Amino acid sequence: MTDTNIQQSLAVTRRRLDAALAAAGRAPQSARLLAVSKTKPASIIREAWQHGQREFGENYVQEALGKQTELADLADITWHFIGPLQSNKSREVAEHFDWIHSVDRIRLARRLDNQRPDSLDPLNVCIQVNVSNEDSKSGVSLDVLTPLAEQILALPRLRLRGLMAIPAPADTLNAQRQPLAKLREALEKLKEHFPDAPLDTLSMGMSSDMEAAVLEGSTLVRVGTAIFGARDSHDNDSDESK
Repeated sequence: MTDTNIQQSLAVTRRRLDAALAAAGRAPQSARLLAVSKTKPASIIREAWQHGQREFGENYVQEALGKQTELADLADITWHFIGPLQSNKSREVAEHFDWIHSVDRIRLARRLDNQRPDSLDPLNVCIQVNVSNEDSKSGVSLDVLTPLAEQILALPRLRLRGLMAIPAPADTLNAQRQPLAKLREALEKLKEHFPDAPLDTLSMGMSSDMEAAVLEGSTLVRVGTAIFGARDSHDNDSDESK
């Protein structure tokens, strides 16, 4: 994809997000665009950065670390890890990312907390919730969300910011909204339970369900293919961010 195409695709995606916010009666810029750059080269990310994009989502630790090295001169770039994370890769995420969206067990959270350098700000964390109860998807069930959140909030090098979900695909707006509404309601309950926690993030919505996600309060929409084009066939993971 050329630089001109990146500029155009970003502009189109931003206009779509702006229109969705307006249709939902929400304030401009109350949801941010997270560009999912997995499998794309550092040069493409640099082009997106040159056109104003600052937040990027990656699924593969080693691939992401290489890009971070190439792009180290971009001081204000923000890196989000959005894919499933094996425990043996937790140190790299703790040391080199600003966010992780896929925490779904306290053992992983404790490893990230232990491995986060004191020289860095706390690692921003979203708990991944399996709102569609799919066997193939990662994420915790809603009935164990509150105790997990309480345990994570006690970890000093992590900052629990909110929830993430990858719902099952649905064909209509109302069908798309139903699982996303569950995530919104879950975050509202967490805010009531933990009023002093910085719970301000709903990471939900992709190119196929952006409008539904914005209607249900998404603050971070994950979009990849619509910005960067079809991704390389290297991934089989469950994050279908597009």
